[in-house]
Amino acid sequence: MTNPLYDPYAVLQKVYGGGAFLKQALADTPMEELNRARTVKICYGVLENDLYLDFCIRSFAPKNPKLPVRILLKISLYLLLFLQKQKYMVTDNAVTLAKKLGKGGAAGFLNAFLRNFDAGKLNFPQDKAERLSVQYSVPLFAVKRILAQYGEEAESILSHAPARTFVRFASAQAAQKYAEGAEKTPFENLFSYARFRRDEGYDKGEYTFQSVGSVAICSVVEPCENLLDACAAPGGKSVLLSQKCKHVTAFELHEHRAQLICAYAERMGAEIKVVCRDSSVHEEKYDAAFDAVLVDAPCSGYGVIGENPDIKFFRKEESLARLTKTQRAILAACAPYVRAGGALYYSTCSLFEEENDGTVGAFLAEHLQFAAQELSCPLAHERTKFGLQFLPHVSLGAGFYVCKLKKVSP
Repeated sequence: MTNPLYDPYAVLQKVYGGGAFLKQALADTPMEELNRARTVKICYGVLENDLYLDFCIRSFAPKNPKLPVRILLKISLYLLLFLQKQKYMVTDNAVTLAKKLGKGGAAGFLNAFLRNFDAGKLNFPQDKAERLSVQYSVPLFAVKRILAQYGEEAESILSHAPARTFVRFASAQAAQKYAEGAEKTPFENLFSYARFRRDEGYDKGEYTFQSVGSVAICSVVEPCENLLDACAAPGGKSVLLSQKCKHVTAFELHEHRAQLICAYAERMGAEIKVVCRDSSVHEEKYDAAFDAVLVDAPCSGYGVIGENPDIKFFRKEESLARLTKTQRAILAACAPYVRAGGALYYSTCSLFEEENDGTVGAFLAEHLQFAAQELSCPLAHERTKFGLQFLPHVSLGAGFYVCKLKKVSP
């Protein structure tokens, strides 16, 4: 058996040192299959608690260690604080791995740090935003925005860390085979599980993994003849919407992600036309071609950091201006594709008003032929000026936004 810190270290080195997304790093890193689940849990756990672990290191280290040692410390602290592993075992494995990695000079530091660390001696910041940022490992800029926008709900939003897997079944009959441990959601054939092991049913198209937010967005889209999913990868919404829209076209910018949509559709037995193109660039041949267009826009993703903790590394405050510019460009490019009387749906997995009602308001100010329509959804939500905002602590862990804009004139 390998050192239990080795595989997590190999994965996290690619994230922290190489800028890789966690899911890709996990897929690209050879690891001991017997302990894959443990490795995945540790990697997600470290990233979910990154800022808190950084705070722990700063509190007990005289200076910031170099990256390899810092990664070893974060893994070790996660094992101690969240998995309640024995200190002597964690310390011994960390020191042994440091030597194996050619970092023997840091062995004494690692040994002393881990033996002396005491979470009870941590002194959290007095400022509320700074405390919440450390406590829930969310960047300070995001915490300040959430506090300003949601007030007393902010800590509930930040503290909610769902640990359930959502599975959408192709039929009620298919769902019956997996009834054990299933919890109902407000949506047909969508269930959540504390643990769900993928089996041959996945490859047969009996079920797929799809977030409750994704399914909720699809639920507000009305049946129609021709629908465009303008930002479609990996394809979950396109596949689900093909059940109530006769013809579905999916746009995707990147070829490899377009291939993912094709594979997804084939596995689930759905017919979807996939087009590899940039949705932010208007193309006249699609004008008035669709009864409905769904723009599930690129966004900060801060509504789903529980599922994708590396978002906190790659979505910085300075990213927001670029993202809102992209969102507006896609909406403007896709608006002519909607026939008169049709609908333009806009969604994000963001909690930030500037990406949601802010983007929609800017669009409506420049496109007077569209008007916001009232929506309803069985999943708990809050109403905003133009749409629905779903929040993690009340919406089964999902943070996202959706609105419907009707084309009231040509």
